[in-house]
Amino acid sequence: MTHTMEHYHQSAGAIRSRLGGFTPKIALILGSGLGFLGDEVENPIAVDYKDIPHFKTSTAPGHKGRLVFGTLEGQNVAVMQGRMHHYEGYSYEEVAYAVRVLRLLGCDTLIVTNAAGCVRTDWQAGDLMLITDHIKMFSESPLRGENLPEFGPRFPDASHLYTPRLRQLAHEAAGELGIPLREGVYFYCYGPQYETPAEIRAARILGGDAVGMSTAPEVIVAGHCGMEVLGFTLLSNMAAGILDQPLSEQEVLDAAEAAREKFSGLIRACLRKL
Repeated sequence: MTHTMEHYHQSAGAIRSRLGGFTPKIALILGSGLGFLGDEVENPIAVDYKDIPHFKTSTAPGHKGRLVFGTLEGQNVAVMQGRMHHYEGYSYEEVAYAVRVLRLLGCDTLIVTNAAGCVRTDWQAGDLMLITDHIKMFSESPLRGENLPEFGPRFPDASHLYTPRLRQLAHEAAGELGIPLREGVYFYCYGPQYETPAEIRAARILGGDAVGMSTAPEVIVAGHCGMEVLGFTLLSNMAAGILDQPLSEQEVLDAAEAAREKFSGLIRACLRKL
């Protein structure tokens, strides 16, 4: 399905009617096992995806499937507890649909998180990585089809999708907290199968540091509609072929739980600096 501006405005209007005049400025998309930050929002207003016209539901493990509006570290936020993925059967336009709706509601900054496999053999599971760029070459764009100029141009620049100013802010926040923060490139694969060892070797050769099944579509759309973006990856497991063991979704969720305190602390520190 191709969405029109009318669809986006209908979704935004339905949400706005629940917010009582509240205007979010920072959107957060929380990945697998990381949705707990949405439970920490103050004065929360929760809106289930299923209650929003034209929204899809989130079916991935660890994704609640709702928006939470309120304040976090003094900032007006909209938190997506769960995202949509291409592997769930959604088009890339549907995967990134919520980003445009949040833009219409007033969000001008996107903080996006994910749990992903670690491609680098000199890093380890449990590390946090600041995303500097991504690689998404072998699948179509969420901007495919008729351009909606209300959001952005037909051919948007993608040189700095992950805003340098915000990346510097994140390094400062991590340093103040004493949290080691890796920095690297996120390699997007659309899944749902985990990557093969050969694909991981290819990702490493091409410059990928972490590999996952989300984030890139939403960031492309956020950049198109003029949002600043800050992205973090929890390196939840070593990618295929590095260790002699199978990969599992439970491993990802367990890693997210173990990293809960430092991850939450870093996001909160970044919010205070914005």
